[in-house]
Amino acid sequence: MKFSIVLPNCMTVEAVSQPWEAGLSGAEIARVARLADEIGFTTALVSEHFFFPSEHVALSGEHALHATTALGYFAGVTSRLRVGSLVSILPLHHPLIAAKAWATLDWLTGGRAVVGLGVGWLREEFDVLGIPFSQRGKRMDEYVDAMVELWTAQRPDFHGRHVDFQDIAFAPKPVQTPYPPLWFGGDSRAAVERVARIGSGWAPLQTPPERIPRRLDYIRSRPTWRDRPLDVFYSTAWLNMGDAHAVLDNPAAKGSWHADEVVDQCGQLAEVGVTETWVPPPPVRDLEEYLDHMRWVAAEVMPELRQ
Repeated sequence: MKFSIVLPNCMTVEAVSQPWEAGLSGAEIARVARLADEIGFTTALVSEHFFFPSEHVALSGEHALHATTALGYFAGVTSRLRVGSLVSILPLHHPLIAAKAWATLDWLTGGRAVVGLGVGWLREEFDVLGIPFSQRGKRMDEYVDAMVELWTAQRPDFHGRHVDFQDIAFAPKPVQTPYPPLWFGGDSRAAVERVARIGSGWAPLQTPPERIPRRLDYIRSRPTWRDRPLDVFYSTAWLNMGDAHAVLDNPAAKGSWHADEVVDQCGQLAEVGVTETWVPPPPVRDLEEYLDHMRWVAAEVMPELRQ
C-alpha cells in the first residue's frame, strides 16, 4: 500500500474539510507538501473546479485551485514527491493547452506528474465556459487521445470532431514514457471503460469499497485491457461525501489516532484492490496538529502496510 496526501485548502468541501483549513496560505500548504516529501508519502494531490454557483457554496465552499498551476508550486518545494490532480476536469480545457501544461510539469519535475482526469459533474461550469454538458464524455475521450498523440508523436497529427491538428512541433515531451500516468476518476460505465482502454490508475472516489473488486474484474475483462500495472486510489474520506458534495455523516469516514484501527481499515482497502490511499485526519485544531498526524501515520501506520 502506498500513502499519499490530499493537500488541505485546495478546495473547501465541507464533507472532507475541517474549518481551520480555510485560513491556510499557500506557504502553509507548502509545509504539508514538504513534510510529505520528507517522511515517505508517495503523491500530493489537489482537486479542481473553476467556480461554484452561489447555491453550492454551503457544501462546496468557494475556494478551489487550478490544478496544474498549484501542482507546479508544490512540485517546486519538493524533490521526490509525485504531484497529481484528483481530478482535473479535462472537457473544460483545450487538450493542446492541457497537454502542454502536464508535459511542462512532468519535464520540469523530472517525471513526477500524475495526470488525474474526470469529466466533471457541475453543469453550470460547462454552461459558463460554453461546453455542452451532454458532450463531456465524448470530448473527454477525444481530448485524451489528442494529448497522447501530442506527448508521443515526433510530429503530432490528429483529426477528431472537436480537435484537429497536423504536422506540428510539440516540446518538451514528458519525461515519463510513454507519457505520465493517466488516472481516471469516477465509477460510471464510461469511466471504467476509459481505465480499461488507456488508464494506469483509477480513483473510484464515492464508490463503496465492497464494489471495487467487481469493478476491477470488469475493467480487466474488457477487450481494450492490456495487462499492465494499475494504481487504485481510494480514501475512506470519500464515504462522507455524496452527490453534489452532500455531507453523509458516515462514521467510517472519520479519521483516528488509533493505529490498530487505521491499519485494519487500510488493510481492508488493500484486500479489495486499493493500492494507494490517503488517511484522513480526525478533527484537529490547526496546521501543527495536522502535521503531527502525518508524522504519526508515517511512524505507526505506513510501516505496517509496507511489509
